Amino acid sequence: MKVKLILPALTEAKSPYFRPVKYALFPPLGLATLAAFLNADDEVELIDDHVETLDTDDEPELVVIQVYFTNAYRSYALADHYRAKGAHVALGGLHVTSLPDEAEPHADTLFIGPGEQTFPVFLDDLRRGFPKRRYVSGKGRTIEGLPPVRRDLIKRNRYLVPNSIVVTRGCPQHCDFCYKDAFFEGGRSFYTQAVDEALEEIERLPGRHLYFLDDHLFGNRRFASALFDGMRGMGRLFQGAATVDSVLRGDLVERAADAGLRSLFVGFETFSPDNLLSCNKKQNLARDYAAVASRLSELGIMINGSFVFGMDNDGADVFERTVDWAIENGITTATFHIQTPYPGTRLFQRMEQAGRITTRNWDLYDTRHVVYRPQGMSGATLKAGYDRAYRDFYRWGNIARAAATHPLFKHRAKHFFYSAGWKKFEPLWDIVIRARRLGAMTPLLEGVLSKVTAKAPDGGKVPDALLAKR
Repeated sequence: MKVKLILPALTEAKSPYFRPVKYALFPPLGLATLAAFLNADDEVELIDDHVETLDTDDEPELVVIQVYFTNAYRSYALADHYRAKGAHVALGGLHVTSLPDEAEPHADTLFIGPGEQTFPVFLDDLRRGFPKRRYVSGKGRTIEGLPPVRRDLIKRNRYLVPNSIVVTRGCPQHCDFCYKDAFFEGGRSFYTQAVDEALEEIERLPGRHLYFLDDHLFGNRRFASALFDGMRGMGRLFQGAATVDSVLRGDLVERAADAGLRSLFVGFETFSPDNLLSCNKKQNLARDYAAVASRLSELGIMINGSFVFGMDNDGADVFERTVDWAIENGITTATFHIQTPYPGTRLFQRMEQAGRITTRNWDLYDTRHVVYRPQGMSGATLKAGYDRAYRDFYRWGNIARAAATHPLFKHRAKHFFYSAGWKKFEPLWDIVIRARRLGAMTPLLEGVLSKVTAKAPDGGKVPDALLAKR
């Protein structure tokens, strides 16, 4: 069987070399995971529309498309194109799970929720000639015993961070704004690989540096402890994500540091207890954010802090207060977001019932646009404040101020050069990465890129691409 797996880009362009570089951070591991269930004699191609030219003149028998919120329209157009050519088209991903009735007219088959259990069932049904319209993931979810990810299908040289890995699924928390609750509804919302299998997957990755794309690497303390114990002595350096409360609890972060953790994405989100209560992010309540920053800094772990603007208890002063706190507490990189009510979330349901959703143009659901009516300020004020927060945090003087908060000179230097190198020279990075895609990068630039990206914490965690786990 001739199979084509596609991760569509946000918008169609004449060339992938002119699409946003941030979408070239990580390869599409979700599709590479599903590819492992195909037969050895299947002819399979994995195409990431963000980083390579998508040829639509071919005639595959099966087309599988991963749909996240901001690529929905392009996904539907591609699905319609291949269905018209006679291919069996299957759609899955965050957007399909949230809005299956919207997606259904464009597909022969839909996958609702994670596909590790449903995809092999679908393949068996398809080969027998009786595929179903919908496959719904439910109870009995597991990622233990899965076949190895088909990394041979991934074009490593096209990605800034090719050594990405996922060893858990979901998150044990249930924040109202998080799309993952809808995706994992009806079954286990957080589960892990077997530790030995995770370590074997790490061993298969070349080089020294890893990026864990898990939403909450510390989410299962027993698993995380065993994983870090197993990684100790492997000589790996890695990055990941965790919650405020997990950093403060016990000695897990020290175990991670001993195993090679060098950068952590932390969801601070908001300083307002009322905001935390209203969005059900109770794990952050009564937590000392400054203590989190201090503990990580003392361990030499760079911090990528995530902050959300536009919650109902935010006023126009939230931008300056947030930036000042991040600088004073030595946050290495900050990722700011405009609150976005994703379909399928409790936040979306509340706002829709209140008539506060102002657009259903999914292209705008990227946390950089205002798609609802804020309560504590105007939409224009929210957008202007969001843009200003990025400018202010990454001013030269503020980069230097934040770096100066670290007790050791080597940590101050690492903070300054990383933060400055990543954001202040972002246009140069675009040129370097695009040159790398074209195969035109000199050995010198290749060496510089590998050294700097090895230390990169996240580079601006992009909700849609990351949330889809690429």
